[in-house]
Amino acid sequence: MIDRIDPGPRLSEATRHAGIVYCAGQVPETVDGDIRVQTREVLAAIDALLAQAGTDRTRLLFAQIFLADIADFDGMNAEWDQWVPPGAAPARATVEARLADPRWRVEIVVTAAVA
Repeated sequence: MIDRIDPGPRLSEATRHAGIVYCAGQVPETVDGDIRVQTREVLAAIDALLAQAGTDRTRLLFAQIFLADIADFDGMNAEWDQWVPPGAAPARATVEARLADPRWRVEIVVTAAVA
């Protein structure tokens, strides 16, 4: 069985299947914020989505991070490093990419085991 969380016409915010939750890319709300503000907002959105799916950041398996400008890598990592629980860092990829809204500096996709 596949459980779709907050399904819409184009995408679901997450899908859960066989003990794994696959989250859609999360983006910031504060479009004029710096990388640290935007990263904090995205990580908070991920926390909320994981909770809705019945899990949390301690069960992350994989993260994909898209930065509009790779020069924001250190600022994003400053927030990421505070957010990831010690000993629970997932496998991760970080790349520079053009994002759908040019005001977004970061988009993050995560996959997690369901608790």
